[in-house]
Amino acid sequence: MERVTHDGRDTAYRVSDRGGDGPTVCFVHGSGGSKDVWKAQARLSDRFPVVALDLSGHGDSDDVDAPAASETLAAYADDVAAVAGETGATVVCGNSLGGAVALRVALARDRPLDGLVLAGTGAKLAVAEPLLDALATDFDRAIDLLHEPDRLFHDAPAEYVELSRADMRACGRAVTERDFRTCHAFDVRDRLDEVATPSLAVVGEHDELTPPSYHDYLADRIDDCERATIEGAAHLAMLERPAAFNAALSSFLERRSGEPE
Repeated sequence: MERVTHDGRDTAYRVSDRGGDGPTVCFVHGSGGSKDVWKAQARLSDRFPVVALDLSGHGDSDDVDAPAASETLAAYADDVAAVAGETGATVVCGNSLGGAVALRVALARDRPLDGLVLAGTGAKLAVAEPLLDALATDFDRAIDLLHEPDRLFHDAPAEYVELSRADMRACGRAVTERDFRTCHAFDVRDRLDEVATPSLAVVGEHDELTPPSYHDYLADRIDDCERATIEGAAHLAMLERPAAFNAALSSFLERRSGEPE
């Protein structure tokens, strides 16, 4: 594990590099998550160096004193910019909240990108009131809601579900609620035409949290945006169907970098 210090805090990240000469990809997790959700993407590192970070307050990273919504999103974007600067990453891949962070980086950061991958996310990320209420009053209930069928997972092994629940508990109620409230406030629908980075919108076939229609919207309104569906998966497609997710990602990157598929 590596760390980069910026803005008065340390951000932790993991690098996997088995000699890949493609662009370095920085992976950004979603609400209540950590870099560990991207473990299966390390398999790509013989072609593309892989970096996965913990956003502030998650995993091994220092927290940030910021209220939910725009200030938290800006802080998380600073985390990504710092790690990308340290590692030379030129592709950002974000899931859910991480997709919002990736869009923020693409729209508001002075950092040239070769690719933007928006996985299980959207231009607007409204959160259902029952989940927001549970996050404020009954964290166990909130975790249960997120692990109902076709939310985080479609048909994942039981151990994946238990690990996901444990990771969310480790992150804690306060940070997880901050994440979801930041998602709830996020809306860049009127700015998608400003995204100048070649993009891929990829979604699990059964994702009810950020359904396929969200990704159709991204593909329709971002000038240069491809679209992919991962069959047999829900919100955490990169964890539930890693081979299919990695194939979609590597195909996109290889086409964009001119490498043979």
